[in-house]
Formats: sequence, structure tokens, C-alpha cells
Amino acid sequence: MFKNWLKIAFINYKKNWLSTIINLFGLTIGLTGFMLILMHWNDEESFEKWNPKKDDIYYFQTYYKKDNVYGGAISIPLAENALKRISEVEDYVLMNGSDMAYKMTTKHTTAYQKGGMSVSENFFNLFPFKLVAGSYKDVLKNDNNIAISNVVAKNLFGKTDVAGETIKINTTDYIVTAVYELPAGNSQMKPDFVYKPAEQIKNDKEAWGNFNYASFFLLKKGADPRSFEKKFLDIIMLRAKINSKGSGMTPQQFIDTYGPTDTLLTPLDKIKLHSESTWFGKPDFKSLMILFTLSVLIVILSAINFINLKTAQASQRAKEIGVRKAIGSTKSSLVLQFLMETFLICFASYLLSLALTEILLPSLNKFYNKEIVMNDWHIYFYSLVMVVLVTVISGLIPALYLSNFKAIETLKGNFARSRNGVWLRNGILTLQLIISSFFIIGGLIVNQQVKHMMNKDLGFNGNQIFQINFNEFNNGKPWLKYERLRTEMAKIPGVESISFSEAPPGSNNQSSSNMDYLNTSIQARHGSIDYNYLQFMNVKLLKGRFLNPKLSSDTIDNALVNEAFLRKFGWTNEQAMKREVRPGFDNKPYHIIGIVKDFNIRSLKSEVEPMIFFHYRETEWKRYNVSNIQLKLKADDIDGTVKRLKTYWQNNVEPGYPFDSYFIDKQFAKTFETYQKQQTLFTILNAMVLMVALLGLFALSSLMIEQKLKDVAIRKTLGASDGTLIFGLTKQFLWITLIAVLISIPISYYLMNEWLKDFAYRIDMPVLPFILSMILLLILTFAVVSIKAYQATKVNLVKYLKYE
Repeated sequence: MFKNWLKIAFINYKKNWLSTIINLFGLTIGLTGFMLILMHWNDEESFEKWNPKKDDIYYFQTYYKKDNVYGGAISIPLAENALKRISEVEDYVLMNGSDMAYKMTTKHTTAYQKGGMSVSENFFNLFPFKLVAGSYKDVLKNDNNIAISNVVAKNLFGKTDVAGETIKINTTDYIVTAVYELPAGNSQMKPDFVYKPAEQIKNDKEAWGNFNYASFFLLKKGADPRSFEKKFLDIIMLRAKINSKGSGMTPQQFIDTYGPTDTLLTPLDKIKLHSESTWFGKPDFKSLMILFTLSVLIVILSAINFINLKTAQASQRAKEIGVRKAIGSTKSSLVLQFLMETFLICFASYLLSLALTEILLPSLNKFYNKEIVMNDWHIYFYSLVMVVLVTVISGLIPALYLSNFKAIETLKGNFARSRNGVWLRNGILTLQLIISSFFIIGGLIVNQQVKHMMNKDLGFNGNQIFQINFNEFNNGKPWLKYERLRTEMAKIPGVESISFSEAPPGSNNQSSSNMDYLNTSIQARHGSIDYNYLQFMNVKLLKGRFLNPKLSSDTIDNALVNEAFLRKFGWTNEQAMKREVRPGFDNKPYHIIGIVKDFNIRSLKSEVEPMIFFHYRETEWKRYNVSNIQLKLKADDIDGTVKRLKTYWQNNVEPGYPFDSYFIDKQFAKTFETYQKQQTLFTILNAMVLMVALLGLFALSSLMIEQKLKDVAIRKTLGASDGTLIFGLTKQFLWITLIAVLISIPISYYLMNEWLKDFAYRIDMPVLPFILSMILLLILTFAVVSIKAYQATKVNLVKYLKYE
């Protein structure tokens, strides 16, 4: 029996070769997209799985009810009190800096090492990398201890057994206490060397409000993280009682004003995708889920093609089914036969998709900067499950419709003309076109949003501005290095002007604190600058004046603010010019002497934040944040000027260090990369969807028009023109397309509006994509169907009328 079924299956594959190829192609494309996105998702979920303590380690986040935002940082007193006062806590680790780089000198060699991390001394208790040499006991206890990876050890010493050796960084000698091997699995914690920022920890020891550290808590076995969150509220209150003294505020008012108001713990192996905010950047789980959903939709489209084509073909086989039922075939055997025929196509598509996935995987890795390989059984299992689902759904629906018909009806061939068969095909075709319409609308809106962001007036001009970052900091006095270079580098041909900003566009090198005025307080970013920086960036002055190097007060207590700063306080320009604010990082009031137009420093996805600008010498500690020099280059010889700057820098400023530099406008452009990738992926998926849908439409229209060839022959004999016949054959499909687009419009509007909500600077929902979707689908439907309709008008009349 099985052998007979196989013969029938291959006869039908050959007979309907076009629909067989289209089914194979559609399912292969759909499954390939599904597997690629699934591998990307699986890779994102695999972070920190290597850690044996992952089930008990949690990343700490704060919540600020006033602004409805999460923060990924903590202060030292808050962390220490959590260990003392919350019984669930066994240990914690603080992290202050990541991806740090230094020139390291040993008795063997000098090398520039990246990937450093400054951490508290219990780091290896929570992140137990494999120990190669030395010991983890008291590994970072002393201020001059350092632990290095086996790779760094080989670079510096040529071997790994180097515990006790000395490394000179700047003017400090560090003793290597441990050598470790980094885990092979995915991890955001892969430092090439770790040390303790002793001086900063000492300064922040009593600073409750200095949220300068990321924190990981190790809870005791079986401890409830929700219990930790509840108990941490008492520590928040303790901080409020201490910091609110003398402020005229109650502790609760202090919490409501400055926060945090609550906390959140996220398991270590979930922070990459599922945390609210992290030290490593905000997770983007929503975009991943959108991609995955779209890949599933493509598989569904392929399944719809299968159902439609199998239903149409099954109507041609109605007499075959009728005969088989008449001679005793059961309903279950018919269903099994159809499922087997479907499974053969699906399994062949699965094998082809595995090969295509392997071919496309290098491109995916390059696109996401990953190293994914097809060695995870989950990928094969879930994709095979998808194949089984497609088989069951695609094979079962037409099989059940056929097997439910009475033998006498199928022998008469009534199924092809039955209302059930027509409604089934039309309904499923409508669903397919709804999905296609959504992809067209969505793709056009994504393109418009990305274009809108890239064309938006940023409020500054970063053209020809070249930034060089410091690697050495002039023995702890980086501002003196900057001031010397400002004079010396101005003499280099091609340099037009020079300035500095702590918070240049395209970077996250900025800090924030509360800004108080009477009993009102806001959170604002602050960036120390040189006198000319705002003019240097062509930022527009709305009121007042810029900083003036001839006025000593401009290096003491004068500042400029942006429009967002005023909006947050609810001030007019005139009111702001008469007021002074008291920032949380200083004890003196700052006079507002100027208001500048908002300009974007971070991604356009976020609103321009309230900002205050002041000279880097106004506060003693801000001088230590002078870490770059920015140069505006003349337009006539930019390449030559960059070469001269590089030569000067490597020979006279930082010999032995890499030339860490970039153009400001190109650096800011990197903030668009995520959305440009979304645009690219949506375009690719859009093309895939339309290809699968239109091929399915062509195959289905071919089958349905073939069933009407006798009608066409009769009408042509009676004098109908080719144009009338073509329109008559395509009219049904055009109506289905129109209905599908009308149904998709509210669905697309809702879903794309939800996507646009994530952007601070977004387009208004445009009308054009909805109209274009309708026009485009109607044109494509007519073009695809009319090809077969035109062929139908050229039928041999004798062939179809000789028995009439």
C-alpha cells in the first residue's frame, strides 16, 4: 500500500510540476529564514550559560518612578548595606569600568592591551574563570594587584606561569596574582585583565548618591530575589534619611524627588535580552521577537501556498478519490496518503533549507558580528517541529475536505465547483495577501522612519570635526595635556580650530545628577566643555551668551543650559536667565548665562535630555574627565591633515599607543546602525514574502483558470474578446486582493504605530504606504494572473468543445 502511495505521489508531483517547484521553493525559503533567525535568537539567549553559579547571580537595577526609567548602576554604600542587612545576600561584585586599555611594560616587552575591567575584589567568587596560574585567594586584596588572561600573559611574558611577575602601567607597578582562561561560551564578562580601582572606591566609600558602579549579587541557594527587592526598600529609605538631613525634605520626599523608588534583579543568564537596563547597553528583545514573528509568517505563507495548491489539485483528483472510496478506502487511509505526500515535499524542503542555511550563515555572522555555527540540536529540533506542523496543517485541511465528500459526489466532479472548495481557497488566499500587504506597508514605514532620523536636523554640525581620544593622562592631570596640545596642534597645517567636550555626540561619555532650584529638582546630564565648544559645533544660541575666556567667573560658577532643561523645570527663556541651580555634584550655585537650542548627543531614538554645560575647570574633579581633543579640519586637504595629525600624535604625544580617532559625524552615524539593519532585514523579508506569495498566486490562478478553460472556449466561440476574457478571469483575484488590503490596513496601522512608539523623533503615521500597498498588490496580482489568463485565451477551441 505504501509503495502504491509513493507511486501516486510522484505521478502527481510530475503532473503538477510547477506547483511542486513553487511549494519546494516557498517552504525552503521560509524554513531558511526561520532557522537563521532562530539561530540568532538562540545565540542571544546563550550568554553566561558557562557560569556554574548563574542560577544564583542577579544583575541589580534601580527604578525611578518619577521618570518611569530603569538604571543599571548602584553606589558603594547601597551595595555594602545590602550585604549587611539582607539575609538572602551571600556576596556581591561591583564593576566600574569595562573595555579599558593601557600600555603595559614588563621586563620582557611593552604591549598595548585592551579589554580591561575595574572591579571589586570578590570578582572571581561570582565569575570563576578557569585558573591557569596563581590563586584566587585575596587575588585583588591589595591596591596594586592585577589578574590577567592567559592570552595577555603570553603577549607580555611569552608564557602563562607568571604569578608574582610585575607589570608597569603608567607609573604604577602591579603584581600579577592570578592568570585565568576566559570561557569559550558567549559572555559579556570577558575581561583580558582585571584590577581594583582603589582610589575611586576610597573616594566613593561614603557617597550614597554616586551611582558609578554596575552590581551583581550572589544570593544564597533557594533565596527569593523578590524578597531581596522588598528588603532593599529599607536601604533606600536609610539613604534618604542620611541624605535628606538639612535639605528641608522628608526622607519620602527625597526618595520621590531623587529616587530610586524601587529595584529589580535579573538573573545573570537573562540580562543580555531580558533586563531593563544594563552596564553593557539596553537589551532589544522586542526587535528580536519582531524578526522571529516575521520569519514564522513567511513559513505560514509557504504553508498557505501548500494548502491552496493541494486543495486545487485535490479537486482535480476528486474522481480518483471517489473510485478509491467506492472500492472500500477508509477516510483515515486517505488522510494518511495526503499527509505522506505533503511530508515528502516538506522534508525535501527541510533538507534544502539546511544546505541554504549553511551557505547563508557566514553572511548572518558578518551582519551581526557573531560566530554562530550549526552545532546546536535545538535548531534542528525546532525547525523539524515546524516541518511537522506545516505537514499536518497543509496536508490535513485538503485531506479532510476530500475525505468528507460522498463517493457519488466526487465521482461527478462536484468538489471543484462546490461552495466549500471555493470558500476554502479564497479565504486562505485572502489571509496570504493580508500578510503580504502588511509587509509592504511595514517596509515602507520602516524606510520612512529611518530616512526621517537620518535627515533630521541634529542641532550641531559635526562635519570635518576629528576627535582623538587620550590613552595616557599626563600623570593624572589630563587637562594640562589637553591645554598643551591645544596650543601645539593648532600649528599643524590643515587644523582650523580646536576644542574639547566631555560629552561629544555619538558617545556615552556623560554623567548626570540632580539639579535643584528651591524645592524643585530634575535629573540632568552635565558635560564639561572648553570655552568655544558650543560655537565650535555650530550650536545655536537662543538667549544670553556663550562662555568667555576673558571672564574669570566663567570658570567658577557660570553655565549654559539647553531647551530641554527649561522644559523640565517649566521655565521661559527670560525666567531661566534670572535663576541659578545647585547641582548635586557641587556645593555652590551655578548661574545660567545662556540658553542653547537642543542638539542630539545620543541616539535619535531617545529625546534630547536636559543638559547643563560649564567649563571643565569649574569643578576640580571635572578636570580629570578631559580625555580627548577635537579638531576642526579645513576642507581642502582632509586626508593629508589626518596623516599629519597621526604622525605627530604617534611620534610626539603617545608613542607606542594606537591612534584612537574618528570623525564626529561618522561616530554619530553608528547610532543609526541598529535601525539601518532593521530596515535591511525588513526589506529582505519583504522581498521573500512577495516572492512566495506571488509564486503561490501564480500557481493557484493557473490551476483555477485551467478548470475554466471549457468556459473560456465557449465564451470565445460566442464572440468574447481577449480583453473581456482576461478581465473576467482576473476579476475574482483583484476583488480578493482589494478585500485583503482593506483588512490589513487597521492591523498594519496598529502594529506599526506600536513600533514607532519606541522613537522619540518619529514620523506621523503616513497615508502613502497604505495607498501604495493597495496599488502595488493590485498591479502585481493583475500582472501575475493575467499571464495565465492571456494564455487561456489562446486555447484550442476544438479540444474543449468536441464533446459538447
